[in-house]
Amino acid sequence: MAKQDYIIRYLTIIKKLRRGNVATYKEMEEYLKKESEFFDRPFTISTRTFQRDLNEIRSIFQVDIQYDFSRRVYYIADDQQSDLNNRMLESIDTINSLKMVSDITRYMFFEKRKSQGTQHFYGLLHAIKNRFAIKLIHQKFWEEEPTERFVEPLALKESKGRWYLLAKEQHGSKIKSFGLDRVLEFEITSKKFDYPASFDAGEIFKNCFGVINPDNSNPEEIILSFNFEQGKYIKSYPIHESQTVLIDNEDELRISLRMDITHDLIMEILSYGDTVAVLSPKSLIEEVVTIHQNAISNMKKHEVL
Repeated sequence: MAKQDYIIRYLTIIKKLRRGNVATYKEMEEYLKKESEFFDRPFTISTRTFQRDLNEIRSIFQVDIQYDFSRRVYYIADDQQSDLNNRMLESIDTINSLKMVSDITRYMFFEKRKSQGTQHFYGLLHAIKNRFAIKLIHQKFWEEEPTERFVEPLALKESKGRWYLLAKEQHGSKIKSFGLDRVLEFEITSKKFDYPASFDAGEIFKNCFGVINPDNSNPEEIILSFNFEQGKYIKSYPIHESQTVLIDNEDELRISLRMDITHDLIMEILSYGDTVAVLSPKSLIEEVVTIHQNAISNMKKHEVL
């Protein structure tokens, strides 16, 4: 059997048990048989091979599939899989789908967008892991000429489909973010740096939306009201981990967030258009109203209205 067949079989087993699902060995056997016909690959296995597969899955994907003797079912232990594992499995699902048919562009349509800078991942992660400072050529959107920065790379962060390098400049203390899609080039230097023991990206951005974090975090309670239709989306894809539902009926979804009020958050709220109303705090209401009024004035100035 080709190595690819083994990998696809491992992923098929994981797919069956993801998101808290359980299955007996008989159910797994029937599922693999059905998937074997779908993929036109030999997935039929013995009990011994299945146990060997579980060991390989633990080794390759760090997914621990255990057997519950009381219920006689297999399950993924601690199915709160890491973001890394979930993203990796989603990517492999996509790759497998792309290989199903020869002319995939007839059936799948992709956004036309520029590189997100993922080609820089390997080099930047190497520098982060080995504590090497880097020389960065970065082009800001609002500046005509690129700038050269000498930074200590600390982590990579994703926000709204873009990737950012979190780094500290050589003679500074503030953590800054550099969009990878705006990195023209970088050089890993031989200069080592001490990785700050107190650095915790999760803690730094805990109260933030996106990659803008204020110097002094001051989270406030934010209350938003969405119409019924938009509310379904907000429930399935929360704005922030602090999101709690206050009202959920056929008229509205009202939620509470505890966050810093930043430019990124305001832009996110504005993106929902007339499906959202800001109920508090007053300062945020006033800022959103001002932005809408300025937009109307700008339209009138250009005689659009």
